[in-house]
Amino acid sequence: MIDFQNGSLLKLSQIDPADVDSRVRDFIGSNGKVLFAAKGVRDSVIFTDRHIIAFNVQGMTGKKADCTFLPYSKIAAFSVETAGTFDIDSEVELFVSGVGRVRFEFTRGTDTVAIGRILSHYV
Repeated sequence: MIDFQNGSLLKLSQIDPADVDSRVRDFIGSNGKVLFAAKGVRDSVIFTDRHIIAFNVQGMTGKKADCTFLPYSKIAAFSVETAGTFDIDSEVELFVSGVGRVRFEFTRGTDTVAIGRILSHYV
């Protein structure tokens, strides 16, 4: 499992849900729906209609990966911060039962309001 206590997934940029890594798509299955996706250099976060998936590519070759599932039912509270004039990044912070604080940082231009709508609907 990703150690969310000692870091966060940083500088994620919104991507087209169709561009989600095929290794993650295998976990989602044919019945699952990707609602929002963002990717960093190697890491990504995917909001589906069932849970949030934090995908962390590991190792020199990138063949090893950690896929952590965060069910919406375990989220006790969340916070969405949009980018400002001088603060160019935005953040989504979740408080997940059994995990603690989970923070995702996004680059400017990422639609964090859409993430807020997804969280409001499913949490």
